[in-house]
Amino acid sequence: MPITTMPRPISSELVTLRLLNARMDLSEHDKWNYARLEKGLEGELKFDLLTDGLVNNGIVIKGLLLEVNDSEFQIDTTLIFEGIIHLFDVKNYENDYYYENGKLYSKNGNILTDPLLQRERCESLFLRLLKNLGFNYRVESRLVFINPEFTLMQAPRDYPIIYPTQVNRLMKQLNEIPSRLTKMHENLARKLISLHKPVSSNMKLPAYEFGQLKKMIMCKLCYSLSTTVEGNFIVCKTCGHKELVDAAVLRSVRELIILFPGIRITTSLVYEWCGRVIHKKRISRILRRNYTRYGHGKYSYYQ
Repeated sequence: MPITTMPRPISSELVTLRLLNARMDLSEHDKWNYARLEKGLEGELKFDLLTDGLVNNGIVIKGLLLEVNDSEFQIDTTLIFEGIIHLFDVKNYENDYYYENGKLYSKNGNILTDPLLQRERCESLFLRLLKNLGFNYRVESRLVFINPEFTLMQAPRDYPIIYPTQVNRLMKQLNEIPSRLTKMHENLARKLISLHKPVSSNMKLPAYEFGQLKKMIMCKLCYSLSTTVEGNFIVCKTCGHKELVDAAVLRSVRELIILFPGIRITTSLVYEWCGRVIHKKRISRILRRNYTRYGHGKYSYYQ
């Protein structure tokens, strides 16, 4: 059975945009970027379901953001087998595209960033990183189009592309790779994970301030701010999801820390952020149980 080393990390950029999309009016460009990231994650999770079903001996690393010689690159899925490492760049594009003169076009004629060039760059940087780390493995990278509604016309036949109709065949081929892992493979996987960057240096976020953001407890499931307090639960009026108040408050605190790194967490701040729907005394009890309190009275804060 393959070893899955960690759950797929969600990029800091996407996490932040989820929060901002719920709490402010994003520009059209930021909305497009947010939708693009959500769509990409959706495709990656679909591919995860397939790699989770592999039965041969290998190591699966889901989502790596790496850097070598000041160049940052991302690998959606890394599969480590005995004699080869497979890198997969997963695309969740849908509708019709065509490839011409080294460029990818959508059906309306817009030019997209060439994912094949991205794949080549990723493979080159990964090989350089392996060399720097003292490992010598054969590496093969491929571009996987996971969405069944995707069509690409005029692509060269020898390009390393996996089309939606070929994905199941790909999984069968991967399952047939003979592989016996050693400590060296495990050491490589641990090293790559240790080098994963939790925050990209190329994040594209809009400017925002505390005062301009909408205040309310956000639904954990659908990210709606249409929530209400019903006894010990926060209930979403949009999707019906229920969450314990304590858990929702602690999640709201984590939102503050994500959006405003270094901010001092106080009872009044959390009360304001949660839309003033939970009594301050209750918020204070939740904070005392889960954080360390510093200072006294109105000057106290939590870490």
